[in-house]
Amino acid sequence: MGRFSLMTLVCMLAGSSAFAADVMPANVVFNDGVVAAALTAQAGDPAAGRKVFMNRKLGNCLACHANEDMSDQSFHGEVGPALDGVADRWEAAELRGIVVNSKMMFEGTIMPAFYKDAGFERNLKNFQGKSILNAQQVEDVVAYLLTLKEE
Repeated sequence: MGRFSLMTLVCMLAGSSAFAADVMPANVVFNDGVVAAALTAQAGDPAAGRKVFMNRKLGNCLACHANEDMSDQSFHGEVGPALDGVADRWEAAELRGIVVNSKMMFEGTIMPAFYKDAGFERNLKNFQGKSILNAQQVEDVVAYLLTLKEE
């Protein structure tokens, strides 16, 4: 590949989202619990977010929240509010803030911070420096939650 072609390729890639970095957990900006800026350059995927929502090893949202959209899944929790119609009650930025770290909006909540990687009171070594979800998974869950409207 010639020098000009290689330089052109590098410039094209630098201008693309291939080099766009995700917002790291420590750099998330909250404003009264709301996270206005997306954590990734890629839009959230509702189908992927639905999978994270029901995955018992990732979001495990069903452990605490009932959700009629997943009536085929067993063991809906009753600890948190039902999420049917949640998109009619909350904006994307508010939902993002709740998923990232609900304690920033709801003092005393038992909902875990899904995008926090430091500052825990008790932390197993296997989980040090890691968040439950990655930035794209947060955006995917938010995109999924935005599909849950009253019918």
